[in-house]
Amino acid sequence: MRIIIVRHGEPNYELDSLTERGFREAELLSNALVNAGITDIYCSPLGRAQRTAEPTAKKCGLPVETLPWLREFNARIGDPYNPGKTRIPWNLTPRFWTSQPEFYTIDRWQENPYIRQGDMVEKYHAVTAAFDELLARYGCTRMENGLYRCEENPNKTIALFCHFGLGMLLVSYLTRMSPFMLWQNFFMAPSSVTTFITEEREKGELFFKCMQLGDTSHLLAGGQEVSHSGLYPEFFGGEGCGPQV
Repeated sequence: MRIIIVRHGEPNYELDSLTERGFREAELLSNALVNAGITDIYCSPLGRAQRTAEPTAKKCGLPVETLPWLREFNARIGDPYNPGKTRIPWNLTPRFWTSQPEFYTIDRWQENPYIRQGDMVEKYHAVTAAFDELLARYGCTRMENGLYRCEENPNKTIALFCHFGLGMLLVSYLTRMSPFMLWQNFFMAPSSVTTFITEEREKGELFFKCMQLGDTSHLLAGGQEVSHSGLYPEFFGGEGCGPQV
């Protein structure tokens, strides 16, 4: 079994759609994914993800099933810079998040006091439960330590068209890494592809291994520069797209 996680193309947030560049990215993406053996396509309900999925679905001749939980992860945590307020959990300065020891492990991040000030724990479990319900359609049941029980490993490739925050949360869940380490240390560029495949070292027990994270080779092959939408400036005071994802 293979799972392909796609971040939407460069977004036009005002229209909940894509920029002109984003539509080019979606088209180049579809040229690559049409040969990826995709059997099922699932998508966030938000327009920027829907517009990204459309060219791939058309070329693959597949329907798109919209799943509400694939929308951008909208949980909030306590705001360390403005007491009494909340903020998205990946919009944190390095000076702050590196000082939070709980953020570094999958077993302790939920204990952090800033996390407890918001609704992230509840929403994290809601998303991961919905993700496991999707995998259960394919006969895969999550066990301890991130393993999945599956009597017959399905020869399926599912594509999930979603967003940076939500996509990294799924990577976190499949790898048993803290979501904060994924959000802060890695990046998924617009229209980038992250791929997991199963390893079945013991019959009936599956483990998902990340083969690539944030791949943008389809853009480079098409002569399109990679968008930095969602990155902070490389140099202090420089231009950048900020934390929007």
